[in-house]
Amino acid sequence: MSRPHLALLQKMPIFGGIREDILQLILDQSSDVAVAKGKFFFREEDPASSLFVLRQGTVAILKTWKGREYLLHEVHGGDCFGEMSLIDLLPRSASVVATEDCTALEITSATLYQLYRKNLEQLAMIYMNMGREVSRRLRETDERMFQSRIEAIAIGDDYIFRSV
Repeated sequence: MSRPHLALLQKMPIFGGIREDILQLILDQSSDVAVAKGKFFFREEDPASSLFVLRQGTVAILKTWKGREYLLHEVHGGDCFGEMSLIDLLPRSASVVATEDCTALEITSATLYQLYRKNLEQLAMIYMNMGREVSRRLRETDERMFQSRIEAIAIGDDYIFRSV
């Protein structure tokens, strides 16, 4: 793979501290994926065995509830998505749709298995980095949920006060 691909991975938190030869191995085993605007990378509950590094474009992370899809988050070029499936080995927890034409690298669990065979220490570092990234995202979500609850309480208190 090209130098720009390598530079992209080197900037990403989940590949922080990973040697260049290991990143090259990952790139050599990865696939380029192009997804047109409005098309899905994957859908909630799909079986999962890969993560995606978004090179270009923007995607929407959607969660289905009572038959409707709700926006959880947007991801832009230079970030990744789908890494939870490589940690918990469960089906996809959300859908990802391209909101503009996108290109991405798909890194499969088979690629990470090759890394396991070559350098367990570097694989462990990638998984620790993925855990940190998932934890960071969970903290952000917790904060947004907390703020929403406080705002709902404040609105409710204001409504009760005004309705008396």
